[in-house]
Amino acid sequence: MTEVEKKALSLVERTANVVVGSIGEDGFPNMKMMFNARVREGLSVFYFTTNTSSRRTAQFQERPQASLYFADQKKFNGLMLLGTMEVLHDQASKELIWREGDERYYSLGPTDPDYCVYRFTARKGRYYAGLASADFEIPAQQA
Repeated sequence: MTEVEKKALSLVERTANVVVGSIGEDGFPNMKMMFNARVREGLSVFYFTTNTSSRRTAQFQERPQASLYFADQKKFNGLMLLGTMEVLHDQASKELIWREGDERYYSLGPTDPDYCVYRFTARKGRYYAGLASADFEIPAQQA
């Protein structure tokens, strides 16, 4: 892992919220703040919890291209990841990221039909620090 990737990973680990980007029906970017991923595989794969009925879910099912943006406002650092977002409805994925207290959003628990999981798979990143930035590729996950 390069020094830039280590700094990027550190930023991801200390960020509470992430801006998630999708493509709307009109072809324009849409952004939404979400809680940071509950389960993550380095800088490669991120799992989020959300509503099946949300606008974002419909957008990702139509167009899976996505971005994540992490920021440290105090240090003026940022990380943009580009990749694809899958919408998962299988019970194993739901159980993977379910946490106590989620029933306030999904009253039927992890089997709630309005509860689904997003799996973001990153392809490349751009890390910003001060007045400099660096691009890096993210290798495909081994099957």
